[in-house]
Amino acid sequence: MDNLELNVEDQVTEEVVEETSPISLLPFEEENVDFDTFCKSDFRVVKVKDCVAVPKSKKLLQFTLDDGTGTDRTILSGVHAFYEPEELVGKTLLAIVNLPPRSMMGIDSCGMLMSAIHEENGEEKLNLVMLNDAIPAGAKLE
Repeated sequence: MDNLELNVEDQVTEEVVEETSPISLLPFEEENVDFDTFCKSDFRVVKVKDCVAVPKSKKLLQFTLDDGTGTDRTILSGVHAFYEPEELVGKTLLAIVNLPPRSMMGIDSCGMLMSAIHEENGEEKLNLVMLNDAIPAGAKLE
């Protein structure tokens, strides 16, 4: 499969926020990552094939993802306070896929889903980065 270039500004699905909702951005972290380290991150488009709550966890959802390789990828993400599993099936998301597996609740998570966090009316909100469904699984973010 050819690597497809992805322009985030053109492809990220916009969320509509009511004008009456005061929104504040969380402060930037002070720790810097050098350019060479950042360039090693492999950001890919993934399609959610299945999503279920992880038993005995209040926060974790287990995603079964199509990452364009022909083999399903499992990623666990602590987003259950913000999403129900069934609303994420079929969505197109952004993930870092070259992280070492991390075991959580006895399940290996092979990557990390990208999200945005902000405050709204004094409450923390989280939005997974959702992309245009026309972008194929496995497309590389450049």
